[in-house]
Amino acid sequence: MEIKNLIAATYAPLKEDGSLNLGIIKEYGFFLKSNKVAGAFVNGSTGDFASLTPDERKLIIDAWAADKPSNFALINHVGDISLKTAKDLASHCADKVDAIATLSPFYFKPRSLQQLVDYCTEVAMCAPNLPFYYYHIPVLTGAHYSMEDFLELAENQIPNLAGIKFTNNDVLGFKHSKNFNNNKYNILYGVDEMFLSSLPYEATGWVGSTYNHLAPLYYKIKYAFENGNISLAAQLMDKSVQFIELLDGRGGFNGAGKSFMKILGIDCGPSRFPHKTFSNEELVEIKGALKKLGIMSYTNRL
Repeated sequence: MEIKNLIAATYAPLKEDGSLNLGIIKEYGFFLKSNKVAGAFVNGSTGDFASLTPDERKLIIDAWAADKPSNFALINHVGDISLKTAKDLASHCADKVDAIATLSPFYFKPRSLQQLVDYCTEVAMCAPNLPFYYYHIPVLTGAHYSMEDFLELAENQIPNLAGIKFTNNDVLGFKHSKNFNNNKYNILYGVDEMFLSSLPYEATGWVGSTYNHLAPLYYKIKYAFENGNISLAAQLMDKSVQFIELLDGRGGFNGAGKSFMKILGIDCGPSRFPHKTFSNEELVEIKGALKKLGIMSYTNRL
């Protein structure tokens, strides 16, 4: 199965007391699907996986698996600093999702690319019938390895290797990974503010936080590019960058983005430390600022 189009990196919905709000996930999935988002990347960085317990991560993916829309890809990120935990999370969802992914351990880090591939192999083998994606996000993991080299090692060691979630602004590295072995692997681009930069390199799938908020905008960027209107595509891409910079400047994008979901009709609740949770007054101010920038008309709708 090749995963294509926009995949939203989803938030972990919480109640005001900080416990999981699993009841909203069905509506969350419908909201994404109605905005032509093709799937969900669950329990990733946007989903604050590092601030969740393993049991909470299991409950979240169980809820998504039970209530996901039809024809909607479900990728579960199972990575952890503990290999044992990552393997347990992979085994748990082996019959529930469409694919799994893991990033590199990020406290005690692999000392070589071969160690990283070995880690991925053990996780992938806990769900051998599922496509496996390596989640490349070196700015957070410190695993600054060539993904072309990763694929060269991993293709002979991980039978269910499907591709990479490439969250790095190195578009040439993305290109080389995509072209590896005659485009054998599904390379999903993961830097939202560089969406337009991925299009000349024939990206077909993207995973990102802002697809929760701005899917119509990204489809307009793609349409403009494909029809040769590069100037319009660039102008629209500026809207994405302005959205990200504005929210990030209010105290960090993770907390702001999650809180902003309330404006769109999906209340994902508070954020866990260290991310900020925004008050209703702050959200009204953010909405007003986005309206002045002409961005609110491109947001997702219920």
